[in-house]
Amino acid sequence: MAKKLKTSYVCTECGANYNQWQGQCTACFEWNVLKEFKVAPSSSTPTPVRSKGYSGESVSQVRSIDSIDLGEVPRIHSKQEELNRVLGGGIVPGSVVLIGGDPGVGKSSLLLQVCCELSEAIPVLYVTGEESLQQVAMRAKRMELPVKNLKLLAETDVESIVMAANEEQPKVMVLDSIQTMQLAEISSAAGGVSQVRESAAYITRYAKQNNVMIFLVGHVTKSGEVAGPRVLEHIVDTVIFLEGQSDSRFRTLRAIKNRFGAVNELGVFAMTDKGMKQIRNPSAIFLSRGDGVSSGSVVMVVWEGSRPLLVEIQALVDESPYGAPRRVTVGLDNNRMAMLLAVLHRHAGIQASDQDVYVNVVGGVKITETSADLAVLASIVSSLRNKVLPEDLIVFGEVGLSGEIRPVPSGQERLFEAAKHGFKRAIIPAANKPKGGVPGMKIFAVTNLQQALEHL
Repeated sequence: MAKKLKTSYVCTECGANYNQWQGQCTACFEWNVLKEFKVAPSSSTPTPVRSKGYSGESVSQVRSIDSIDLGEVPRIHSKQEELNRVLGGGIVPGSVVLIGGDPGVGKSSLLLQVCCELSEAIPVLYVTGEESLQQVAMRAKRMELPVKNLKLLAETDVESIVMAANEEQPKVMVLDSIQTMQLAEISSAAGGVSQVRESAAYITRYAKQNNVMIFLVGHVTKSGEVAGPRVLEHIVDTVIFLEGQSDSRFRTLRAIKNRFGAVNELGVFAMTDKGMKQIRNPSAIFLSRGDGVSSGSVVMVVWEGSRPLLVEIQALVDESPYGAPRRVTVGLDNNRMAMLLAVLHRHAGIQASDQDVYVNVVGGVKITETSADLAVLASIVSSLRNKVLPEDLIVFGEVGLSGEIRPVPSGQERLFEAAKHGFKRAIIPAANKPKGGVPGMKIFAVTNLQQALEHL
């Protein structure tokens, strides 16, 4: 007799399992996020010797950590150096990469471009579950890509895809998208929690057993997260997001999980009619300030992965017509700006409690590090006093609650990057001041907020 499937309920946000449905997930405290999930009962015969996980069936052995080979992981280098940077130096055979992004941001175009370029040297298989083969071929022709050796497959059944892959023996494979894939043994529809979860696990086992690098395209929700169960992000090796605004042709590629590299690397692309074009000097893109610079504008240097990046921060401070002034940030943490305004009032005597404050990071870049604190306060004071800051000035540094200016990592590299772009003056933390200085740049090293405002 066929085994009866058991019913489990999985949280789509955190992946927690429950035996029965309930309104709130007790793990992440989100409401109405439990979805029904069918699982086969486990066998009554124990198998203590052999185990089967995402890496396939293998013999379980206890080993000493110093006996494990630490050889360098071989990588496949694509012609897209920005993608190589985000992945940690190249494509790792046997790894599974989940790439997410809004519809139309360029996920399929970027992966098709990478596949066509890699197919000239190694076998590549592109599996499409959303588009027809004619649509993929038309896009490749429009982008003028080398399509001679690229193999295409239009299929949504995971087992059929694996059978075709066993015949073609590709080194790199793309599945567009994971939400359209399904297993015949799962009764739910494609895109459901159980289908996405089991399909991703099936594909991951194939990748590990056959040493095939696989790209999975994932849809995103309204909140900007990958659709489906959160366990999907735990199964794969790398999760990267392709982001971009609808009114801009620039796209940023950022990793939020990477087992083979850093998670704070940033790749910048430009969407053109010929596909995604790499931006090798993104600082020049984000520093297009125009002819006239107004008050409330200042340039800072953020550290993205292994390279510095110059971005412009703009602030607008205006008298509020309402009792509760607005605090709006784009590209920054709103709570941190509120904290900085309190520090500005307490330790510098500058009050903005009756002012609307708007802060924007130009170019759509999202800044998460604390080195932007001093630059944010400088732009706010500049707008509040209606004083234009010098165009050749850069500012960076972390501001503490007691008004002290704390050092930031890689301060010297940030200064040299700014000097390379023609900046002559800098206000930085005293601990980040290089001993030999920077040729052609006047550096003002400060220890507290009051000193920084005096130099401004």
